[in-house]
Amino acid sequence: MAQYTTTNQAHPECSVPERPVILEGKACEAEGLIYDSRVQTDELATLLSPFIELNDQQLAGTSTYLDLLQKWNSRINLTAVRKPQEIVTRHFGESFFVAQTLLSADYTGTIIDLGSGAGFPGIPMAMLAPLAQVTLIESNRKKTAFLNEIVRTLGLKNVTVFGRRAEEYPSQASLVSMRAVEKFEAALGVAAALVEREGRLAVMIGNAQVDQARSLQPRWKWHDPIALPLSRGRVLLVGTFEGLPKLP
Repeated sequence: MAQYTTTNQAHPECSVPERPVILEGKACEAEGLIYDSRVQTDELATLLSPFIELNDQQLAGTSTYLDLLQKWNSRINLTAVRKPQEIVTRHFGESFFVAQTLLSADYTGTIIDLGSGAGFPGIPMAMLAPLAQVTLIESNRKKTAFLNEIVRTLGLKNVTVFGRRAEEYPSQASLVSMRAVEKFEAALGVAAALVEREGRLAVMIGNAQVDQARSLQPRWKWHDPIALPLSRGRVLLVGTFEGLPKLP
């Protein structure tokens, strides 16, 4: 895994680039942090083992995804998490765990990932369920550019990026996911409106938000929250939309 050292002087071959400059496996950044950005697939497998077991192709794709995420993250704020180990467990691990919990490999339904950001959990869902049709909704242009790049790089033919507000999206899906969004109360209502009847809404939230989610959407059948591995109070909460009460 990546080795970190701090330095008071810039690397003689480093200036202040727009993105990390790879020098013999090292990346130089303006803050003086030097790290090896390459993560081997066996290391990935170990880090992901509390969450999921991936095959070789999935591990290779995850390694490519991680490398591209780190490079883009030096220019735009995709995640506040900087250490590769923490990115793997917090973002990839939790997302793959949720995908495995919710989907089978032959799942053919539609999925919307609301406020996709850096692609979590939508892209891991698409990787595990290649027959599903996944839409990543993200209104931030820079993040949308990253999403399009990672979809192209990984060759994910089952993923579409919608670069406008969720309220403008014209369709619904059988599964809608939401993770780490601002203005949770408003976002939950938007997400709920995107779910087909008898579809599912999956939110990755803090345990303290579970009761709030249930009270905001009382017509939903909410299942017991599932603790996310290695987390401190983060859970997966899944609700099923049963529609409006039938008239007598």
